[in-house]
Amino acid sequence: MAAPALIRRALHGLEWLQGLEAPLLLLARLHVAWVFFASGLTKLRNWETTLTLFTDDYHVPLLPPEAAAWAGTAGELLLPPLLVLGLLDRVPALGLLVVNAVAVLSLPDIAPAAWAQHQLWGVLLVVVAVRGPGAWALPSFWRRIAASAPR
Repeated sequence: MAAPALIRRALHGLEWLQGLEAPLLLLARLHVAWVFFASGLTKLRNWETTLTLFTDDYHVPLLPPEAAAWAGTAGELLLPPLLVLGLLDRVPALGLLVVNAVAVLSLPDIAPAAWAQHQLWGVLLVVVAVRGPGAWALPSFWRRIAASAPR
């Protein structure tokens, strides 16, 4: 058997992996959304500490500390629910990717473990941004329901 035919046969046997795309995209959306939403809640719980951190430790480019605190907290609280539900398609993933990048850029001395976490979140967000939220997202369910409705 020729090598290309052998490769095609081997890949054909892996087609079942496509069935994992929707649940894996959902898990990625849930994981990243929870991390960022929990961070936003933490910022809200102690706003004075949040303002102090943005003034003293987080050096967000182009924004004054208070505006950066508000923008970061808003992004962490508003984008995760949209990401989980798959609403606005790729926009929440791209928005959280920006929040993630700004968080990394604003911490001059980021710990290796924190850097690794931000890399993981970044990769998961890039996958969702590239692939979309998947079949297990609210708009996909709406489309399926609309397609099966009697006309």
